[in-house]
Amino acid sequence: MKFQLTGVIPPLLTAFKENGDYDPSAQKEIVSFLVDRVQGFYICGTYGSGPLMTSEERKRVAEDVVKQVAGKIPVIVHVGGCSTRSVVDLAKHAQSIGAPAVAAVPPTYYGFNDDAVERHFAELTKAVTIPVFVYNNPKTTGVTLTPKLLARLVDVGVNGLKDSSFDIITFWRLMWAVKKPDFISVIGTEALIMPAVGMGAHAAVCGLANAIPEPVLELFAASKSGDLKKAGELQDKVARMRDVMHLAPTLPMIQAVLRERGVNVGHARLPFVLPDKTLVEKAKAEFKALGVKL
Repeated sequence: MKFQLTGVIPPLLTAFKENGDYDPSAQKEIVSFLVDRVQGFYICGTYGSGPLMTSEERKRVAEDVVKQVAGKIPVIVHVGGCSTRSVVDLAKHAQSIGAPAVAAVPPTYYGFNDDAVERHFAELTKAVTIPVFVYNNPKTTGVTLTPKLLARLVDVGVNGLKDSSFDIITFWRLMWAVKKPDFISVIGTEALIMPAVGMGAHAAVCGLANAIPEPVLELFAASKSGDLKKAGELQDKVARMRDVMHLAPTLPMIQAVLRERGVNVGHARLPFVLPDKTLVEKAKAEFKALGVKL
């Protein structure tokens, strides 16, 4: 069956115990809170603490989430890293457990050139038969995905794009560089849903949707339907909510907000720590001012 993706896709959190071990019980609770609200999950990426985990831990998280979701919504497993061998291993594992797609940042750390990035993705796409997304995140990888490079990656089998450049012009140039009709373009932030959907984005991976998915879902629906007045109002509200999440590092702040909503999210993994109570109370007050009650 052809892979399809649309709507709001949280970059799912990974739960840890206080000692830093993976917490499968809390993970199950996070999935339960979201699975009937959203249109997909993107796991083991930035919000999912992928870079903080070993390959074996990432495999365990993927197994647990894919099993619990049981095909209700698509689960894209992020398999990116520095080594082509480890990335291919994670991708093969994701396919073996029934994940419908994988994604990867360009190989990290060394500032690889375009030829190396193409080799990396050529090996990845040869290793699996499920769709492969390239995740553009230049701030964390040291690699800038250009339209020319994206076209080369599509030629070696890449099926989709998740863009977290936080630049709508960059997203537009990347999206329109691809002539493949079934290519899937995904914006990687709630801050740009309205313009990105207007340009033809299929979906949005939104960190805020981990904790407060409701207004993000409304924003995507209004943008998709062409209700510009409503979409504009919601885009402003969501952008302001996003700013509140940046009162502390966003990953642990999302965890703190979920705790306020009664979801057991476990703990952050060091070097992250949960924000102090003062910041959480300030966030709650600012959300209240925006009409959002936790």
